[in-house]
Amino acid sequence: MRTFSAIAGSALFLIAAPGVVAGLMPWLLTDRYRTPLSTIPGFVPVGCVLVVGAAAILLHAFARFALEGLGTPAPLAPTEKLVVGGIYRHVRNPMYVAVLSIILGQALLFSSWAVIAYGLVAAAAMISFVKLYEEPTLGRRYGAEYDVYRRNVPGWVPRLTPWRGATDP
Repeated sequence: MRTFSAIAGSALFLIAAPGVVAGLMPWLLTDRYRTPLSTIPGFVPVGCVLVVGAAAILLHAFARFALEGLGTPAPLAPTEKLVVGGIYRHVRNPMYVAVLSIILGQALLFSSWAVIAYGLVAAAAMISFVKLYEEPTLGRRYGAEYDVYRRNVPGWVPRLTPWRGATDP
């Protein structure tokens, strides 16, 4: 039953947080995607790759929270275990990186300066939240395990080779 609750909670949080930040807001800023697609060569394919690739990473990261951590990304229903498998072997904050990549992809697709500005504000908010809340909270909750993980896995720019300090469940 715990796994089902974690999956349901993560799905709701996926809609509530990334759905609004990377979906609803860019949609509104591009006049509900009525803005013509970019005419700048290369912007549309690069934007598409960013949106689709980052969406896949985001879904993978959410699944890891539910299945490996038995919890959700929501602070009100945290994981029981520190999530360090899958994409988390490459970067500590794959959800934030994915959301920002989706926003950037949409900015490229629609050549939207408004979406770029919004992405910068979203990035500043995410970085601040991680530094001021998440990292201290994870440090208190998981102690030495998190300290080792934090020293070996970068927060924002993925490492090319996976960290081998943890095993995938």
